[in-house]
Amino acid sequence: MFLIILGMITSLSLPPFNYFIINFLTFSLFFLFLVKKINQHNNKKIFFIYGWLFGFGYFVTNLYWISISLTFDKNFKFLIPLAIIFIPAFLAIFYGLVSYIFLLIKPKKIVSSFLFFSLTFGVMEFVRGTILTGFPWNLIAYSFSNQLEILGIISIIGTYGFNLFCISLFTSPAIFILRETKKDIAICIFFLISIIFFYFHGLSYKEKFNKAKQNNYDYKIRVIGSKVGLDRFYKNVDPVSVIQDLINISNPDSQKKTIFLWPEGILPDISQEELIKYKSLFHEKFSKNHLLIIGLNSQSENNGLIEYYNSFSIFDNKLNLLDSYNKINLVPFGEFLPFENILKSFGLRSLTNNYQSFSSGSQRDVIEINQQNFFLKILPLICYEIIYSGKLFDNSDFDLIINISEDGWFGESIGPKQHFVHSIYRAIESGKYVLRSANNGIAAIVNPIGDVEEIVNFGQSGYIDFESNRVIQPTIFSKYGNKIFGLLILLYIFLIFSFNKINNE
Repeated sequence: MFLIILGMITSLSLPPFNYFIINFLTFSLFFLFLVKKINQHNNKKIFFIYGWLFGFGYFVTNLYWISISLTFDKNFKFLIPLAIIFIPAFLAIFYGLVSYIFLLIKPKKIVSSFLFFSLTFGVMEFVRGTILTGFPWNLIAYSFSNQLEILGIISIIGTYGFNLFCISLFTSPAIFILRETKKDIAICIFFLISIIFFYFHGLSYKEKFNKAKQNNYDYKIRVIGSKVGLDRFYKNVDPVSVIQDLINISNPDSQKKTIFLWPEGILPDISQEELIKYKSLFHEKFSKNHLLIIGLNSQSENNGLIEYYNSFSIFDNKLNLLDSYNKINLVPFGEFLPFENILKSFGLRSLTNNYQSFSSGSQRDVIEINQQNFFLKILPLICYEIIYSGKLFDNSDFDLIINISEDGWFGESIGPKQHFVHSIYRAIESGKYVLRSANNGIAAIVNPIGDVEEIVNFGQSGYIDFESNRVIQPTIFSKYGNKIFGLLILLYIFLIFSFNKINNE
């Protein structure tokens, strides 16, 4: 119970609460617990359970909202208890491996133990975000999401690198308690000084950004935030009424050049190919000065089989398709059904469509809009693709990241708020603006230093306009990605061996 409660308390450090100071207590106590037990016994199975219990308490309290998505379809309701228990239980395995590996290596010196614990934890978080499609949700680093000056450092070391630092920082008070010599206290002091250094680096980075020249566009991008209910998928809601609502929210002016950004999957039962049938609804309000970006389903034939995609689609004012991107990172059970041939025999299907699982797109390319006097290079991201740090692009030659999302699957929970926070981290990492359009979520314009310049808050509908930007130099992280995290791993390994050698001498 002690370990489960520690994990549960740690959840309060995450968005939307952000009581990050709690982590100094919970991580230090967790580390002290492991060190105490490692001196009492060498039962590997029990040590795995120690980490698993901490992880279970952590994930069961901050991922409960996943089960809300199963309430919309009666065929999935029996899975709700499984989602509440088994998803946290599975993710907790990674934390169990942290304590298990900690026992296997069992560094003798306290500083080496501390560094090894931090390193193992940080690497396991990276593994969690990578294997089996990856789920890098609620890394400990997200507890700093309100401290933008400190977050400036992720433009250099990225989110995984910063996550490794956070684990070390929050665990460092334990060194003061377990110190073997007065010199060990220097480790605590080092991490405290580092966070101060990050803060002043962030201030300098912010000042540099604010002094950068502001460029004004001769058009605007109008980002839509809406609250259209998910019953449109289950109660045969007329798509005409939804389109009319979105047009009214968008408030188009025929004389002003505007790109309208609508959310993902907002129109029920209308595919990319079928949208043109509703051209008459757009005729009166949309002119040649307008383009529309929207998330729609699309399909194509491959070897005689029909494949369906979740697509980011760009249309002109006459609803001619100009370009599109097919989502690569699909949500398990939401957009595709693992082991579909087996599970569909039990009446299961993916949540977000009525036919079959979506297929994954082949690659994510920068989309260049060069149409009707619009010129713009964008990186398209659909829904939770925004959560993947260091895996979004190889070519940083684009102007904006555009993210479209449907967050209604998670109701009034903390889920949509946690989802939005990832946009802040991706903006800082890439050094680009992030424009986010969401239904039943948060729509926003986030600048390259993580400031939310404009927002349509959760539970509201409306629009915000993006008309100017400030350009900064490409970030170090945008050039090298998670290779920097690899360098930090090597640094930690070097320090572990170095401290062992110094203490042995």
